[in-house]
Amino acid sequence: MNNKYTKLGIFAIAAAVVGLTTFSSCRKEADTLAKIRVVDTSGAAFAGAMVRLYPTPTVNNHNAIVIDDTLYSDADGWTIFDYTDKFNLGQAGFTVLDIEVRSGDSLYGEGIIKIVEEEINEETVIIQP
Repeated sequence: MNNKYTKLGIFAIAAAVVGLTTFSSCRKEADTLAKIRVVDTSGAAFAGAMVRLYPTPTVNNHNAIVIDDTLYSDADGWTIFDYTDKFNLGQAGFTVLDIEVRSGDSLYGEGIIKIVEEEINEETVIIQP
């Protein structure tokens, strides 16, 4: 009879430990995205433009996160940069990046975007000659 209660007690303690570690784990960070929409001078979506995000000034601090990313706009003019893994929970602020948009040799646009951690950050850039 004692053996039965001992096994039951061990099982109860193990279940409590598993339950506590499962339900009391740290919260999951939300996505940190930079969404850039490229439009032409009439406001229509511009597909296939090269969108570059980079910091200014470009100081290379050994502890700093270096961001210099390039993507191409989709059929709706959007590019989506995912920076979820580039910051740590509890970090105050993330970064401000310059936006450079190019298509061929003649079309160009620029802007700036403030990236706030755990938010979807959006900016529109007009591409023009």
